[in-house]
Amino acid sequence: MESVARKISDKQKKTAVVDVRPGDTVRVHQKIREGGKERIQIFEGLVIKASRKNSLSSSFTVRRIASGVGVEKSFLIHSPNILKVEIVRRSKVRRNYLTYMRELTGKSARLMGVDFDKEKVNAIHDEAAEAEEEKIHEEKLKDYDPEAAKAEKEAEKAEAEAATAEKPETEAQKIEDQPKERAEAKEPAEPQNKEK
Repeated sequence: MESVARKISDKQKKTAVVDVRPGDTVRVHQKIREGGKERIQIFEGLVIKASRKNSLSSSFTVRRIASGVGVEKSFLIHSPNILKVEIVRRSKVRRNYLTYMRELTGKSARLMGVDFDKEKVNAIHDEAAEAEEEKIHEEKLKDYDPEAAKAEKEAEKAEAEAATAEKPETEAQKIEDQPKERAEAKEPAEPQNKEK
């Protein structure tokens, strides 16, 4: 007999998810809401931890180097905000939690790759997530107005031209004013380190 909690959690689970393992390089498509707008952000990095595989709260932690700084992000696999997880590369590791990767940089942070069938591993079709992603793309296309974008670009261009047109005149004036200031100074400057 199945428990009530398990029945409820099974209803919340996604029907098809990618088998993410530590050592995989993944590309996570995450839905982000900013105010009233929605967009899809892609976070690509190395999976350093995967936990609670068969649970509703199964999660994985992805690490990447951004501008020389290590950034880690944890994702819940069955979250409705995670639209898609693609496995880009699979590496050979013997641990579940790759904490030692935090100290490594450059060539020493490389892992030995393993051959795998990329299409077969990533061939998971979650109809609900795909429909959600398509809806976001359609909304973006509907909101996009080419004339407004053109007008905005022209305004930015005019503003940049106005800013660049002002600067050379002021720089030229500064250069012209410098010899006059030196000629007007009749007395030599007093030394600052005077002995008393």
